Formats: sequence, structure tokens, C-alpha cells
Amino acid sequence: MTRAILLTVRYGIPGALVLTGLVLLVVADRGAGLDGWALFTGAGLAILFLNLAFRFGATGDRERDEEDAARAFYARHGRWPDDPPERAGRRS
Repeated sequence: MTRAILLTVRYGIPGALVLTGLVLLVVADRGAGLDGWALFTGAGLAILFLNLAFRFGATGDRERDEEDAARAFYARHGRWPDDPPERAGRRS
């Protein structure tokens, strides 16, 4: 359920806005149709790009958390998590 809501907010709302803009471009008269298309398409693309920027920024947090966990593992065990146990004492 939560995944469906997330996908709806992430892609459904921007898609609906862009689709609304395209419908206005075809249905409304020339001036209002062009203005409506530009406004709705711009809003939809802005929401989509904000979501993408947020996701890109969040990956840095995840990588930082993984690095912190690896450093804590090194402090406890004297080796990095991806090193085999037999190499623990042979750091250069």
C-alpha cells in the first residue's frame, strides 16, 4: 500500500499534470490552450525533477551511513567488513 502511494506521488501526479496540459493544448482555444499547456506541463515537470533531486540527495545519506557502519566494524574487529577474516592482522 505504501509503495503504491509513493509511486502515485512520485510519478502519477506529475504525469496527470502533463496529461492535463496536453489535453488543454488540444481542447482549449489557441491562447488559453498554450498557456494551460505551459503551466500544467511546467508544474508536472517541476514536481518530477524535485522528486529526482530528492532521491539523488538521499543516496548520499545512505552511502554515508554504510561508510559509518564499515568504520564501526573496523574499530571492533580490526578489519574491513569486505576483507576475509584471515587478512585481519596483515594491514600495510
